[in-house]
Amino acid sequence: MANLLDQLAAMTVVVADTGDIDAIRQFTPRDATTNPSLILAAAQIPSYQPLIDEALKGARAVIGLEAPAEQVVLEALDEISVIFGTEILKIVPGRVSTEVDARLSYDTEATIAKARKLIGLYADRGVGRDRVLIKIASTWEGIRAAEQLEREGIHCNLTLLFGFAQAVACAEAGVTLISPFVGRILDWYKKSTGRASYPGPEDPGVVSVSQIFNYYKTYGYKTEVMGASFRNVEEIIELAGCDLLTIAPALMDQLRSTEGELVRKLNSFDPAPTEAQLQLDAASFAAMLAADPMASEKLDEGIRGFSKAIETLEAQLAHRLAELEGAAAFQHAAQEIFLLNDLDGDGCITREEWLGSDAVFDALDTDHDGRLLPADVRGGLGVPLALQGV
Repeated sequence: MANLLDQLAAMTVVVADTGDIDAIRQFTPRDATTNPSLILAAAQIPSYQPLIDEALKGARAVIGLEAPAEQVVLEALDEISVIFGTEILKIVPGRVSTEVDARLSYDTEATIAKARKLIGLYADRGVGRDRVLIKIASTWEGIRAAEQLEREGIHCNLTLLFGFAQAVACAEAGVTLISPFVGRILDWYKKSTGRASYPGPEDPGVVSVSQIFNYYKTYGYKTEVMGASFRNVEEIIELAGCDLLTIAPALMDQLRSTEGELVRKLNSFDPAPTEAQLQLDAASFAAMLAADPMASEKLDEGIRGFSKAIETLEAQLAHRLAELEGAAAFQHAAQEIFLLNDLDGDGCITREEWLGSDAVFDALDTDHDGRLLPADVRGGLGVPLALQGV
């Protein structure tokens, strides 16, 4: 008998929920999805350091040598997302999801601009729009941004989705895909009720995704449903037949090592009975979301969590940039000092031209000839020998 992973793949598109390229290569899913937390985790793997360095160097080239490190790091964040995404697309035959900065979640125009930029960076690497999903948080502002992007042919994956109001609004906006967070919904209910566990069919996250799936299929919405953020294999089994499921490598490994019959639980051609069709505007969306404390709290928590991951990654990138540019920065400083003091432009600095103190001049004039050449200044500032002739 086939293992559970193979059976699941026959009825549901399996997506790798990881930024670890080697793990994606191992499980060969059709699609892959990443987020700031996953990119942050992947960035700790030494074998991926060249990708990080490539992004930082590319960002510096775009921003310019004079730009402060903070601007370079911001640019590098986009570069890193696209570099990882491009590497992933060399392995998976389908699409990769790349996330917009969560700190833009309540800014429609900024989200649109960032999405267009990411798509442009992919295009520069020869990756077409059909292979990329832009991940956007399911706020009202994010959904409006996705609606506009879809009109432009930029396909979107609406993430941090916890409530029915978010799902309805996404479908009405015509987004390509939604990612309801099964495990995080379960987390909230376990904490709220004090229950240690729920049987698979009663799992609140499973119930939520099943409700959304049946609603979409009943009313003919084209938006696909991709269950995400699983806590256990039972949740995955209960959602067999969902359009897509994005699964972490550890859970995929459990499914692959388990044999037994996998029963389809969701059927797009025969959806279970559902509620009356809704139409939401900004006010009714806000009211429904406010009436669902789980969805409201988890949305806010998710945005803050992803934002924190971005800030942590920024700090790591800044540190790495300093390591990469340390020697180059000294070289640049030495050149600036030399040009500032070489008043007559003859390629050397005399004591009369030197704008600093005599003590510094004497320290730099190691051969005591009364002149400072570019090499004297570079050497005095500690520029490595490998760069002395630059």
